[in-house]
Amino acid sequence: MLRGLDIRDMLIIDRLELEFQPGLNVLTGETGAGKSILLDSLGFVLGWRGRAELVRQGAQQGEVIASFDLADDHAAHAVLEAAGIPGGDELILRRVNTAEGRKTAWINDRRASGEVLRQLSETLVELHGQHDDRGLLNPRGHLALLDTFMDRADLIAATRQAWRARRDAVKALDTARAALEEVRAEEDFLRHAVGELDKIDAQPGEETELDSRRRLMQSAEKVREDVGRALSALGNDGAEGVMTDALRWLEGAAEHTGDRLDAPLAALSRAMTELGEAADGVERCLDALDFDPLELERTEERLFAIRGLSRKHAIVPDDLAEFAATMRARLERLDKGAGDIAALEKAAKAADNVYGDAAKGLSEARAEAALRLDAAVEAELAPLKMERARFHTALRPAEPGPEGTDEATFTVATNPGAPAGALNRIASGGELSRFLLALKVCLSGDTPGVTMIFDEIDRGVGGATADAVGRRLAALSDQGQVLVVTHSPQVAALGAHHWRVAKKVEGEATLSTVTPLDRAERVDEIARMLSGDRVTEEARAAALALLG
Repeated sequence: MLRGLDIRDMLIIDRLELEFQPGLNVLTGETGAGKSILLDSLGFVLGWRGRAELVRQGAQQGEVIASFDLADDHAAHAVLEAAGIPGGDELILRRVNTAEGRKTAWINDRRASGEVLRQLSETLVELHGQHDDRGLLNPRGHLALLDTFMDRADLIAATRQAWRARRDAVKALDTARAALEEVRAEEDFLRHAVGELDKIDAQPGEETELDSRRRLMQSAEKVREDVGRALSALGNDGAEGVMTDALRWLEGAAEHTGDRLDAPLAALSRAMTELGEAADGVERCLDALDFDPLELERTEERLFAIRGLSRKHAIVPDDLAEFAATMRARLERLDKGAGDIAALEKAAKAADNVYGDAAKGLSEARAEAALRLDAAVEAELAPLKMERARFHTALRPAEPGPEGTDEATFTVATNPGAPAGALNRIASGGELSRFLLALKVCLSGDTPGVTMIFDEIDRGVGGATADAVGRRLAALSDQGQVLVVTHSPQVAALGAHHWRVAKKVEGEATLSTVTPLDRAERVDEIARMLSGDRVTEEARAAALALLG
């Protein structure tokens, strides 16, 4: 509910503080008094696109603050949470417009964008009037209004879920087909590449090992000669023989030297052991250097083949095995692709059938709800002196989507036999107002917690018809808060709260004021609305009769 509106330096308003109440709030005043400025200011703080120049002449900036009471289940809480703005049972919107045109907004003292304001406004306020393209006159929203009246959230949810499943199945099929076509385009290359790679079957680290073996074999002759010489130098004819003789001689001398040769003998024994291990190692190396010349040829052939594939595919040799696995997997997808496509086509068809059944069920429920809505609206038209008018919800096939396969448009025929057409094209100003009001009464349960604003919706009607309009507005206000800008005394008399909008001139400045009226002041205002500038006693009596 809109609790307060604080306007400063906007157009012809210098400062204005309004406190609104639940129920039916009416604003009256002469034409040009500034009633539309109130709506412009409210639209500004809600982020609606409106007049470009709003700041009062001579002021540095204009400012509007709107405060709302929110129930725990109000839809605005979800918008606040998504925007990361703290909520609560009170919502305060503040927006400033500088004289240079720069706009800044705050929501509960947090800086916010105009887009977040507009998202919030859709949960807070509905504006209805003869030129309203945000609400009931917008055909793009008619299907959602019909769905709300239908009250079958289960069918809508099932259709949306089936649509998502159908969309995902079709996407998976399209992706698989595209991938298969891409693989087919390089089938010859894949088969040849996999054949080459599988034939070589290069392993990580193999190229380095082959290169090392090749280098060893290429230098083996010279190396083998040097290693052989070293082995001879270590053997019986070399160091080992000399050390053996030295050990024998020292052992014989030790008998006559006491313990003086014990340490040298121990060291010499250790050296003999180390010398034996060295000779064994050298001998094993010599055996390893004994190779078959054909092995060098085979090693070089494999090494060059691995390096050739590496250059061909522009990868390092150690990655050939992984690359081969990737190519093999792509080829396997190609080989089994037809089977995968068939399975995905079957799944997509099944998902399409499920969606079709869900959309059909939703369409049937909408058709039934459309008949009920048509009857309900026409029942409301009779007291509004439009008993001969016809209201029809036209359902037509539409492109499949998450909301089904239907498109809805509200059409009217103002006289029997007259062709039906869109609301804003067929009805006159007064008729359009009554159509919108009747429709809103039937849909009144669709937006709990929303403040409904009707801008001169009673234009062009009077007498008993204006009274019927007022009574329906009052009935709507029983379920929440309704603000009405009106020129009709019958409507104004039914308001629970009444404000008068007027202009005054101070010096060379024209300012707009808004004054809450008590009962006596309401009598005078309604009498003015009945009789014009000269208020007569008869007009006051009529005003008292209207107020009851």
